[in-house]
Amino acid sequence: MQLWGAFEHAGWVGKLVFAILLLFSVASWSTMIAVELRFRRSFAASRSFLDIFRRGKRLADVQSAADQNKYSALAGLFRAGFAEIDAQIKHASPGAPPNTVKSLDAVERALYRAIRVESTRLQRNVPFLATTASATPFIGLFGTVWGIMDAFREIGMTGSTSIVAVAPGISEALINTAAGLFAAIPALLAYNRFSHLLRLARGEMEEFNLEFLNLTERNFT
Repeated sequence: MQLWGAFEHAGWVGKLVFAILLLFSVASWSTMIAVELRFRRSFAASRSFLDIFRRGKRLADVQSAADQNKYSALAGLFRAGFAEIDAQIKHASPGAPPNTVKSLDAVERALYRAIRVESTRLQRNVPFLATTASATPFIGLFGTVWGIMDAFREIGMTGSTSIVAVAPGISEALINTAAGLFAAIPALLAYNRFSHLLRLARGEMEEFNLEFLNLTERNFT
């Protein structure tokens, strides 16, 4: 209730800053929940798909599993690589050996493009957390400085230098600093966590890339 009372007595600039920080906080928490669920679904689906991929005897048999595990980043890589293999086989020149790929480098490029696509998908909206973590403390500080300026202006108008007269205005101003830190700290922690998860996901995709290329070289060259 004391915080609400301080907010009610704040000036219009302080209230505007607090509202902006509140919007940042709500948006960042929504982003954190959505991105966390995205990574969890992706890792779980990738584990399931990788098990099927390693047990599959033919790439065509794995295709249906890739379609079923739509949240898996590895399934996205497989679809890209398999599509390139299929295109090369279908457009092979007359007289070429059947079921062979003309360019293994083209398959590799398709896989690397898929890695970039999947990485972009996984980190969608994550930069917003970095923006929140870096911007909200300064937004809160702006509100605090403005509130302190108002407090000192009132001191100048009333002529009172008592701490009793200064304290309410300063406490109201400091709410914005606290609100800025409240928005920034969870966003910073979440950004670091998701950056770590993205590195793990990229490492997993690069390992799958090599595994897929080895399988392609054994079976289609």
